[in-house]
Amino acid sequence: MALTTRRRALTTLGAALAGAVALPAGTALANEGRHGPRPLWRAHAHNDYEHPRPLLDALDHRFGSVEADIYLVDGQLLVAHDPEDLDPSRTLESLYLDPLAARVRAGHGRVYRRDRGSLQLLIDIKTEGESTYLELDRRLRRHRHLFTSYAHGRVFPGAVTAVISGDRAARAPMEAQRTRRAFYDGRLTDLGTAAPASFVPLISDNWTLNFTWQGVGAFPAAERRRLRDIVGAAHARGQRVRFWATPDVAGPARDAVWAELLAAGVDHLNTDDLAGLEAFLDAHRDA
Repeated sequence: MALTTRRRALTTLGAALAGAVALPAGTALANEGRHGPRPLWRAHAHNDYEHPRPLLDALDHRFGSVEADIYLVDGQLLVAHDPEDLDPSRTLESLYLDPLAARVRAGHGRVYRRDRGSLQLLIDIKTEGESTYLELDRRLRRHRHLFTSYAHGRVFPGAVTAVISGDRAARAPMEAQRTRRAFYDGRLTDLGTAAPASFVPLISDNWTLNFTWQGVGAFPAAERRRLRDIVGAAHARGQRVRFWATPDVAGPARDAVWAELLAAGVDHLNTDDLAGLEAFLDAHRDA
């Protein structure tokens, strides 16, 4: 859904973490005619790198957020879900950083030419957090004009916003930085703490650890209230909300959960089914 559907309680940071984009040479900009469909900022591509064309398939489906798992191996940041899948040719640069930089150059500073929103690049650290983050930070600085940054107590919006998830040991070196080009993916335990939205703009957690409902039958009233309380508390502090491990098999149960997430104002809907979520959000554009 468009950013205009989000609650007014989101602060300027929420807008700052929403930017622009361009495309790698030789790849056509999909669905971007002058009057074409708008980006789907609430659509999050879980394990995006497992699609046939990492990043590009999600962009073709107008997603506003993509997820890449990284491992630090011999000084390289390799993208894979499991260690046995590691391939030296599948680096964070080759699959994400370089294509995004090329796309933004071609799009005159935007990921989607008709929208200033910032694409979220959720980077899930799978190896030891501190050393992996420090190497990642070096890579992000090579693309300093691409990413949303934090400096001198302020957030400066960019075409892409890197949010760091995974191994929690990444938090300490991030908090110690006066300037950085990445932000931290919090958990529900971070909600309402002293951590500001300028450091923790996103609150993510496991749906199945917090809710019993899987889309079959009525959503229990107490769980619906809890969901809306979580979203309200996050939005009041300028933070966005995402749940992983929501039902993702096409059918009425998945659609029922997605509909409740939309109604509650959840900012990112998690899926492996790019076409399925695109169709759902287009059908619920006024939700």
